[in-house]
Amino acid sequence: TIAVLVPVKDFRHAKNRLSNRLEASERESLARTMARQVLAAAEDFSLYVVCDSDEVAMWAKSAGAEVILVTQPGLNVAVTEAMSRIAGEFIHAIIVHADLPHAKSLDGIARSNTVSIVPDRHGRGTNVLSLPTGTPFKFHYGDDSLFSHMDEAMHQGLDLKVLQIPELQWDVDTPEDLDRIAEP
Repeated sequence: TIAVLVPVKDFRHAKNRLSNRLEASERESLARTMARQVLAAAEDFSLYVVCDSDEVAMWAKSAGAEVILVTQPGLNVAVTEAMSRIAGEFIHAIIVHADLPHAKSLDGIARSNTVSIVPDRHGRGTNVLSLPTGTPFKFHYGDDSLFSHMDEAMHQGLDLKVLQIPELQWDVDTPEDLDRIAEP
C-alpha cells in the first residue's frame, strides 16, 4: 500500500555544486553511493527510482528497484508525474531524496491521511515527504521547500507532521557538507 519514490538525477550531472572539491568521477561515485544507501533504507517498501536517464534506469533495475522514466526534466514535474503513475496502485507514497548518506530506515514515516515531512538539518528543505496519493498535492521542491510543503498540506486539509530523524536530515549539497559527512 506504500510506494517509495526516489528521484535520481543522471549520475554524470549530479552534485555539480561540489565541482570545486570533487572531480566529475568522484561526484558520480558519491551520488551512486548515497543513492544505494537510500535504496537500502527503503528495501521494505515497493521501491521506484524516478529518473529521466536510461543509465540511471539500468542502475536502478540492477539494484532491485522498479523504474519510472519521466518525460520532462525538473524535480517537481518528475515527482508529480511519478505520483500520477502510482496513484491507482498505492494509497500512500514516500518521496525521499537520493543524497542521504546516513539513511537507515523509512519505517514509521507514512501515516494515514497525513503529510509527514523530514526536513533537512537546516530546517528549510524537504529531504523526505510522505503523503496520500489521491490528493492534488503540488510539489514545491527548491528554496525553503519545507515551508511551502507545510502550506500545501494545510491547503489540502491534510494532517501535518514534521519529523526530526537525524539520519534522514543529513544531505550532501555543499562543499561544507563533505567536510562533515562522517558526522551523522
